[in-house]
Amino acid sequence: MTFGTRNLTSLAAEPTIYVDADACPVKAETVKVADRHGLPVVFVANAWLQPPRGARVRVQVVAGGFDAADDWIAERVVRGDIVVTADIPLAARCLKAGARVLGPSGRSYSDDNIGEALATRELMADLRAYGVGGGPPPFEPKDRSRFLERLELVVRQAKAELQADTGRVSPH
Repeated sequence: MTFGTRNLTSLAAEPTIYVDADACPVKAETVKVADRHGLPVVFVANAWLQPPRGARVRVQVVAGGFDAADDWIAERVVRGDIVVTADIPLAARCLKAGARVLGPSGRSYSDDNIGEALATRELMADLRAYGVGGGPPPFEPKDRSRFLERLELVVRQAKAELQADTGRVSPH
């Protein structure tokens, strides 16, 4: 049986890492962690990009409107997968599908905090519309470091959960 382009029989054996890649500052870090665990990474973007080299890396270019990459990811992500995105509405959609979601600065999103993140996003958009405030803070080296640590943790958690659900042990 297939789900989108994925075979459900292999789903439980390994998570896929999906990256909302157009403005993602942690592509190389994502590949580094994925390679260490032997996991596939799919960079999803609106235009071709040169991904970091990795054993199981691919780029999915999606045509269409503003949210085409988000829609592509949300339609394919399943329980056990990992999504890297700064897009809060996409994070919410992926959490509903059972995925683990991590922002580029290392912030983990969960059912417990996604409502607050969505509300904060709306508030900030309203403030910007009135000329108050700005965008997100600049990306710093500590964000990159935190992301690496958190992605490693999230990958280990996802693999452990899937192994517990299937009774199989991953070779990585």
